[in-house]
Amino acid sequence: MSGAASHEDGALPLRAIRVHKLGSVLYRLGLDKDLEITERMSASPGNAVVVRALSEKRVYSELELESGRMSKIFRGDILAGALGRRRALRGFVGEVPRSIRAGDTLSLLNLGGVIGSGAAAHNDLGAPVAVEVLGMPVRDGRIVNVADASLPEVATLRGIALPPVVVVSATSMHSGKTRVTSDLVQEFSKGGLSIAGGKLTGVACRRDLLSLEDHGASATASFVDVGYASTAGLTADRLVVIARSILAYLASGRPDIILLELGDGILGDYGVLDILRDEEFASAVRMHIFCAVDPVGAWGGQRFLRERAIEIDLFSGPATDNDVGVGFIERELGKPATNAIQNPKALAERVREHLGLESDGRRVE
Repeated sequence: MSGAASHEDGALPLRAIRVHKLGSVLYRLGLDKDLEITERMSASPGNAVVVRALSEKRVYSELELESGRMSKIFRGDILAGALGRRRALRGFVGEVPRSIRAGDTLSLLNLGGVIGSGAAAHNDLGAPVAVEVLGMPVRDGRIVNVADASLPEVATLRGIALPPVVVVSATSMHSGKTRVTSDLVQEFSKGGLSIAGGKLTGVACRRDLLSLEDHGASATASFVDVGYASTAGLTADRLVVIARSILAYLASGRPDIILLELGDGILGDYGVLDILRDEEFASAVRMHIFCAVDPVGAWGGQRFLRERAIEIDLFSGPATDNDVGVGFIERELGKPATNAIQNPKALAERVREHLGLESDGRRVE
């Protein structure tokens, strides 16, 4: 799928521009900083857009570059990002604009370079960086879109050999999901296992997958690799194809285990629940870890998911930071609870036992 557009009334009018910073949402496209842009634009999700920073901030003031390095944004910087939607509980909220023209003022919605309209100030982060639209990059006569360099879409997992799959979901963002997946990757890889990791939902940013790679993951992929700047507002059918495509790609490297993070929370707008409810995806999952901020979130998460026939196998996150939370979960919810920060080895051992694996990745007979 691609949101790129050509125009029936002839070639797009172009002008040259040099970009100072390319957002990580564009990392698969291999764009140069010297670009040709057009002012004849299309407001399609995933379309690359070149903008000028109209403000700079002390908080939330950086752009994650294609490499994953963070770079301070200064007023006047020429940036390249992509149009997308963000619906963050603890961050900026913005939409893909209905139309777009040179000179429009939009907002930088996240660290990865997703750009949209309608973003208001946040209590902790202040106002987002305001940006002026300059144009859209053109390559081979078409507006560049994140989907131009995407992995092949996979409609079904039938016939694909899958290793044990562990999925990590949560009450909300900042609930400990990436810490859990990163620590599991590290513990398993130290034991000689090959671990692949993916992020199925959220808004484009490389840092979570880079954390997995830094902890030893042999391969990683996210919805960005399937051609989406954000999963907010996508249909259930689209979300399921994204999840299956990522899973199929990671399985092609024949890892011993695949760890999948579902960004945002089970009640958010990013499609976590749609993926968890898909029968084919659910049949591939061997273990479900749930991260909660507090015991109430753990209790509510279990009840909410159980009403939808989705079981949680293990709890982690801030709700397990001390014996009070662990005791409540194990006593009242009847499930094991292990803190990734305090007990990464114990967490890995519980996952290994649940999957029925020896230390070398073989199934226990």
